[in-house]
Amino acid sequence: MMKKKKVPWFWTWVIGSVVLRLILLYFPQNLNLSSRPEVSTPLTSLRRLAEGYWLKQSSMSPYAGSMYHGSPLLLTLLGPLTVTRIEGQPDHLLCSLVFVIADVVSAMLICAAGEKLQVAYSSGLQFLGLHNLSENSELLPSGDFAALVYLWNPFTIVTCVGLSTSAIENLMVVLSLYGACSRLAPLAAFGWVMATHLSLYPTILIIPVILLLGYGPDTPPRKLFWQRKNLEVGNSTSSDSCSEEEAKNQLKVANVFSWRPVVFFLFWTLLWSSYILVLCGIYVQQYGGLQELFKRTYGFILTIPDLSPNIGVLWYFFAEVFDFFRNFFLIVFHGNILLMIAPLALRLNHRPCFLAFVFIVISSMLKSYPSVGDSALYLGLLGLFAYELKDMQFSFFLFSGYIGVSLLSPVMHNLWIWRVWSCVDLRFQIDYYVVILSSSPV
Repeated sequence: MMKKKKVPWFWTWVIGSVVLRLILLYFPQNLNLSSRPEVSTPLTSLRRLAEGYWLKQSSMSPYAGSMYHGSPLLLTLLGPLTVTRIEGQPDHLLCSLVFVIADVVSAMLICAAGEKLQVAYSSGLQFLGLHNLSENSELLPSGDFAALVYLWNPFTIVTCVGLSTSAIENLMVVLSLYGACSRLAPLAAFGWVMATHLSLYPTILIIPVILLLGYGPDTPPRKLFWQRKNLEVGNSTSSDSCSEEEAKNQLKVANVFSWRPVVFFLFWTLLWSSYILVLCGIYVQQYGGLQELFKRTYGFILTIPDLSPNIGVLWYFFAEVFDFFRNFFLIVFHGNILLMIAPLALRLNHRPCFLAFVFIVISSMLKSYPSVGDSALYLGLLGLFAYELKDMQFSFFLFSGYIGVSLLSPVMHNLWIWRVWSCVDLRFQIDYYVVILSSSPV
């Protein structure tokens, strides 16, 4: 299949999204998005990162106190930019440009992954003899659509303008998926290791990444394959045994699992992990070593000590639960994510891209410190499956629901914290609706 050239309007919309971000970056004080709990969390706030870098420059541990809980690699990359000022320009302008570049690169990778997914999906339909559906699926460029959805999503824009490091985390996740779709084991391993290092929750993406490397972006479902072959065999009047044997052989070819890229992926994963651990160990060797690093980063994610409001539900639950039951419910909530991995992997092993999308949605709903940047990622990836979801029912109500919670969340937070005209229960109800809407695409 020949690669289609992108129409001019695609690049027009891409450039327009960049211009919009640059315009909004010149009014950060008026928007005040960096202090919004929906945008910045204790793990993704650039203010906390700047505080950690200041502690490091003062010969103190960047993890002293309870301000910074991110990666030391982000301190090395973004820390110097937080103290660099350009006269007459907004603060943190250089960091903002990094986030703009991260958004654009993420969109381009989503677009490229969508093209590979569309080619695989069309080939699968043709293999099943569904030529009409294959031609119709090629009319909708899902990769271009998904890239533009990601760039123009209000959640993505406020994450970039709000100076949240979620943009870099999303870039690493998308890089891993693109590398897996292209069967580039070093690239997929680097993206997965970095995403896991920054956020921990992308650990579960190792299963869809391995399936992508082994099977490719899409494989024909066994059930549809056998239905087609049984129909052909049933309609034939001769050589039934030969047709059945041919069906079995074609099924083996269609569902063959290639171990070579998977072995390469595991090798590169071990290599990148060792390299990152060595770099982090050198950076924090005088501040407690890797043990202190894991305690302040992954331990902070798993134990949820910071109960400041966000768009998740765990902060409210653990603010209300008795301390005696706290460890039990920590196991329950984190184990809930792990319990979904095996059933979903068995059911969607022929659609590893969609499996990765489902895992991202689940982690966005149940992670300790979620933000709108997590929602921006899975809503952008949702565009990759535009052809399958074009007939989805109640899409208007879901779209209206996202608009409603996006407007009500800051209103309820303002009424609760600043006006004292509301209670925490109303704020939690909005967060609960966010979780429900997050599960609706799945």
